[in-house]
Amino acid sequence: MAHDDKEAPSGPRYNGGAMRLLIKFNLILIVVFGSGVSLAGYLARNFLQQTAHDQVLQQARLMIGSASAMRTYTAKQVGPLLEAHEAKMNTFLPQTIPFYAATEAFHYLHGDYPDYAYKEATLNPTNLRDRAADWEADVIQIFRTHPDQREFSGERDTPAGRALFLAKPIAVTQDCLECHGMARDAPPTLIQTYGKDNGFGWQVGDTVGAQIISVPMSVPLSIADRAFRTLMFSLGGISLATLLLLDLAIILIVIRPVTRLSKAADQISKGDLTIPEVPAKGSDEISQLGQSFNRMYLSLVKAIRMLESQ
Repeated sequence: MAHDDKEAPSGPRYNGGAMRLLIKFNLILIVVFGSGVSLAGYLARNFLQQTAHDQVLQQARLMIGSASAMRTYTAKQVGPLLEAHEAKMNTFLPQTIPFYAATEAFHYLHGDYPDYAYKEATLNPTNLRDRAADWEADVIQIFRTHPDQREFSGERDTPAGRALFLAKPIAVTQDCLECHGMARDAPPTLIQTYGKDNGFGWQVGDTVGAQIISVPMSVPLSIADRAFRTLMFSLGGISLATLLLLDLAIILIVIRPVTRLSKAADQISKGDLTIPEVPAKGSDEISQLGQSFNRMYLSLVKAIRMLESQ
């Protein structure tokens, strides 16, 4: 008969089919893993950027806290020690001014944190280097409008790119009036150094300035990018290792048993009834398929032998 003349598929063809099955599994797994990694990367990038943003702000808070501590130290310890020396020399020493001390101290800190800039921006300063720029004056005005607000942060455009800033208000205390009350009451050496046109007329409780830390947005973004690259490389490595382990499991649990069954079926189809039964230990579906195949094979052998014995 015509169908008897056809040869059954050979073993290599069955092996090729098994490999094609493995390739299909791999394609499905790659799509699944790729989608999962892409989604995780998208969510992680936003999270890491926000985390880096918060980390930079926290560093800025520590720097402002350090500057405030320097101001207090100068006002309570350095200033009183230098007053007698200042009077004796009849020369104004800016080192006795808390604003000056905090700014100069940060200049040294700037060597370790070159991306961070600090300024004690003031609406009406004695030292004109502390005069607030337009955007700094806007920040100070926010504190003047909202006296209970103790911190303000935001982003702004600069010639060098986008920048992040953190600000805290500077309010006038009674000690400030010694130099910043009326010009006629200020130390003569201060007037000689800075003149009598700026830095006077302050009132206790008024917000006259703000401590402002500025840092380019490239800093938190670069922190987030480094963390993101590390995360994605880790996820990629884990996904690749998982894919290889799954391939190995599929080969051992599915491909090899199915290949044995296909080879046995191929030999039986060619009339070879001397092959041993395929190994079929276990209770999973592949093992049950092997057991069913063995029963069918034994039944076929018995049937053929009975026919041959008649």
